[in-house]
Amino acid sequence: MTITKPDTDAVRALQGLEDDRSSVRLRAALAVGATPDPGYVDQLIERCAVEPEFFVRDMLTWALTRHPVSMTLPRLLRELRSERAQARSQALHTLSKIGDRRAWPAITRALLWDADDAVARSAWRTAVVLVPEGEESALAAVLAAQLGRGGRETQLSLSRALVALGDMAVPALRAATAAPDPRVRAHALATQRLLRDPEAGFEFAIEEAKRVVALGSDHGDDEAC
Repeated sequence: MTITKPDTDAVRALQGLEDDRSSVRLRAALAVGATPDPGYVDQLIERCAVEPEFFVRDMLTWALTRHPVSMTLPRLLRELRSERAQARSQALHTLSKIGDRRAWPAITRALLWDADDAVARSAWRTAVVLVPEGEESALAAVLAAQLGRGGRETQLSLSRALVALGDMAVPALRAATAAPDPRVRAHALATQRLLRDPEAGFEFAIEEAKRVVALGSDHGDDEAC
């Protein structure tokens, strides 16, 4: 039986996903996305869980978005229960790019509070994209309960998620400015500032908030927000 050219190209591309060279893996992911086929989905998702390079993972996500949602959605939802943090994180990232709100019930509190900061950040971003109308305030409360968590990258990601919720985040942020932990209060104040002025920049906002908290005047922004 003669093997057609598309078949040999597909085999070559799938093999390329396992190559030691990141440039080859990147081209392979591009090739698979350019000629989508349901037979590629499982290997793309499996590769997402172990791929070390961010830009290759992003291309893998793009390749998955090129495939039918009916094929990708069930497999991605299964990955959310994986013991591997990167599998959970990348599946969440891909779900955010697909944007199908049928995935919303799978964005559980456990994922939003995942002990791995990278997974939690992905869960926050995905939740903001998928949250149904009317559930924004509840999501904001869950997110605001984690203010003060982690380092700069994690705090910035959480602030961005809360800012993306807009006015629905205001009550939760206001409540957090009265928290006993000064780190939480500072993060809440910085997020309030970004909500009012997205161009302010996180570094400026957080340093300003820390000064306000240190001076003991950290409720001054309540009316402004």
